Amino acid sequence: MESEPYTPAPLPARSREVARALAAAGIPGQVRELSESARTAAEAASALQCEVGAIANSLVFLSGDQPVLVLTSGRHKVDTAALAARWERPALRRATPEQVRDATGQAIGGVAPVGHPRQLPTVVDAALTEYPRVWAAAGTPHTVFPTTAEELLHLTGGLLLPVGPNA
Repeated sequence: MESEPYTPAPLPARSREVARALAAAGIPGQVRELSESARTAAEAASALQCEVGAIANSLVFLSGDQPVLVLTSGRHKVDTAALAARWERPALRRATPEQVRDATGQAIGGVAPVGHPRQLPTVVDAALTEYPRVWAAAGTPHTVFPTTAEELLHLTGGLLLPVGPNA
């Protein structure tokens, strides 16, 4: 009796959108579905066996009434006052879960840098340049893709800035 060839399960719809955006931008990283949650930087680092700093957290803030995206290294928190000043934007405040979903079409814990209904103004944390490979969420808390800080800048049209307090 012949065995059936292995066919992986299709990616969730949100992750397929991210995969399409990566392919359209010429980014070689493939979306991967994890059996463990990657909802937090610590969970993602554990699942991927990498440093927590190599996790690119996608955080949505409001600057005035405009949603903005900050891709930060998992090793530190965003200093919203310092970042707003460096970015020359109105004060940043954390978006609510509903505002995140409205802006990205994705839930907190799985927000990808792309695959949103419209492109968001984006900052890529300068600390991510210290890692040859970083991991970003791919639309769900169980999907990720490998990339680099340079690819994130290309993918998002973002601006490279330090996001921590001591920059």
